[in-house]
Amino acid sequence: MLQDGNPADLYEVKGEGLWKKARGPKNSTLEKCDLGKGAGVVKGVWVELPRYFADTGRVQDLESRLVTCMETLQGFDAAEIAKTPFGKGEQANVTALATWISAESKGMKFNLSQSHVEEKKMYEVGKRLFFMRSGPHDFACATCHADDEKRIRLQDLPNLTKNPGAGNGFGAWPAYRVSNGQMWSAQLRLNDCYRQQRFPYPLFTSDATIALGVYMGVNGKGGEAIAPAIKR
Repeated sequence: MLQDGNPADLYEVKGEGLWKKARGPKNSTLEKCDLGKGAGVVKGVWVELPRYFADTGRVQDLESRLVTCMETLQGFDAAEIAKTPFGKGEQANVTALATWISAESKGMKFNLSQSHVEEKKMYEVGKRLFFMRSGPHDFACATCHADDEKRIRLQDLPNLTKNPGAGNGFGAWPAYRVSNGQMWSAQLRLNDCYRQQRFPYPLFTSDATIALGVYMGVNGKGGEAIAPAIKR
């Protein structure tokens, strides 16, 4: 019932406008941003991210790549954006951009590359982080998301080690959270998982969160992208 009238539609409109609007110190648009399929191409990129980018020498997810484009094309300070709280300033704009771009791949199948050595390395790092138990409660991502038919309160917990759980779980973010009336990016979702484990917040677009994205995305190969979704 919640799927009817998803407020994420409003963020999609905002994101598309931001993509085409000249902004920043360089007064430029993002229409030449290369998200993996060539300058300006957005359709189909979400289901192939994170991936390796030669110009940065890094495996990047959608949000880190957007910040790279905002810095190189528009002149924004990437470090300042990274320090901005979620939902504020340019961070809110990154979320809106990610919402629109993910919507352009809705219904497509995830197919993350593992052809580059750095992509394979990040998958292995993500796998180790996923199963790493630590913190005051001795939790890991796997504590909640490595078994079938597990629930917490009334919430189903997808098994992110395989399909359909990996595709359904990873493929739903960005998503609108009804419980707090906010649009959540994939980066915020991962950061909040760490908060619930009582870990310190990872840095925005840290290698750790990107590696976890690689692990879940590769495990979700063939799963259908439903982002931007709506969540309780």
